[in-house]
Amino acid sequence: MENPLEFSKKTRKSLLIFLVVVIVVALLPRILVSFLPKKELKFSKEEKRTLSFKPTFNQYQRSYTFRKKIFRRPPSKFDPNLYTITDWMYLGLSKKQAASVLKFGKYGFKSNEQLSKVFVIPKQLFDLIKDSTIYLTKKVLLVSATTHEVKKETVIQLLELNSASEEELLAIPGIGPFFAKNILKQREKLGGFISLNQLLECWKFGDEKLAEVKPYMKVDPSLVQKLNINTATAEEFKKHPYFTWNLANSLYKIRKQKGAYSSLEEIKESVLMTEELYIKLKPYLTL
Repeated sequence: MENPLEFSKKTRKSLLIFLVVVIVVALLPRILVSFLPKKELKFSKEEKRTLSFKPTFNQYQRSYTFRKKIFRRPPSKFDPNLYTITDWMYLGLSKKQAASVLKFGKYGFKSNEQLSKVFVIPKQLFDLIKDSTIYLTKKVLLVSATTHEVKKETVIQLLELNSASEEELLAIPGIGPFFAKNILKQREKLGGFISLNQLLECWKFGDEKLAEVKPYMKVDPSLVQKLNINTATAEEFKKHPYFTWNLANSLYKIRKQKGAYSSLEEIKESVLMTEELYIKLKPYLTL
């Protein structure tokens, strides 16, 4: 009986020829290439520079950091002199960069031109903030007349409350959109403020908030819009928050009887007009 694993002579010969052919086919291209003339590859300077460039890990890291850096637009108008390290970091600066900005601003920024010269503020960030800046404070040097000692002092350029815009109010520390809108509403109702203490009449404006914002504001009473007691109707009187309907109607009827008021004090003839209320209303009335 023949062994099934044993090949015949003819089979062995065929396998041997097959292996030889495979080897020749695999090696023939390499043998032929070795006989061909070698051509030198030529590259331009730019191509050589590109091929030889091997970026280091730090270069990869810097590139990645630059791409990931995101700067923010300020949420509202702001005074760069009042910004803290945290505020600058919110806009996108690192802690070290933010500290450098404060160092550069130790004598006070007076304009965007000065702010743009701070090299740690990238142009991309400066372009985002330049239209939101407002300069309420400045720093001056004071020299003592006796000791000649030089001291730095922050001087606040007060914001006039009767002419301030909403954006200017938002630049005041402690005044957000809620209080800014309420201040403007109350100013419109009154015709203007004659005292900063009237801010307490704004919705949810308390003593602590008033103490916080007072150092940054002033009031010019001459800008108040006044009611002419000889021409105003009862409805116009009533629109003012210090008038009740009964008081407005009373003043209107007294004027009709008189023909006209000759002095502001004549409105005291109304039984509804107290001395305290008269003092409160007087800055808003005219003949």
